[in-house]
Formats: sequence, C-alpha cells, structure tokens
Amino acid sequence: MAFADNLRLLPAITEIAALHLLDENGSVVAEIPNAPGKTGSLTIYHALALKHGRIDAPAAEEGLQLFAEHTEDAKARPGAHPNIDRLLEVIASGKGYGVQIVPA
Repeated sequence: MAFADNLRLLPAITEIAALHLLDENGSVVAEIPNAPGKTGSLTIYHALALKHGRIDAPAAEEGLQLFAEHTEDAKARPGAHPNIDRLLEVIASGKGYGVQIVPA
C-alpha cells in the first residue's frame, strides 16, 4: 500500500502537539511536531508507540513498511527523510527509544 493509504488506516493525531523520543535515561533526544511536513511521520510514530509501547526493532520494521515508497527514497538519499533514517538506525543498532506523547 502507498504511504497516503497507510496513513488513512492509522489513529488520528488531532489531539497531539508532538511526540518525544527518549533515550535509555529518559532524556528527550528527538521531537516530531504536529506541523506541516511532519504529520505523516507523527502519525506513523504514534501508531507504532500505541502498538509496541516504544520504538524498537520490530516497531521500526513495521514503520518502514508504513512509510512505503518513502523508505526506498530514504535508503537512496540518506538525510532526506530523517524520521525514516532514525528507524533504519534503530534496526542497525538494536537500540530503541521510549516515547512520550505531548498533548495538544
């Protein structure tokens, strides 16, 4: 399925201002805001957090599938899709992230 089709199947993010990714110490290491150009990533990361409880290797694998056609583009152009790059890094390193939802 295409990225846009996948997004339609995931929970809404209307009540979310941002999603924080947390390191093993609970420190915020990244933020995905509910902002233009980031809503697709926020939607996917939110759905992964709801299902998996954190962003670990199994969640990252699922996330790459949900990003669909953007995943291949990210692999071909590192840095162009930082939220996909992060999932690839989780798979490669085996290190995941905790998740904190920031309500709107």
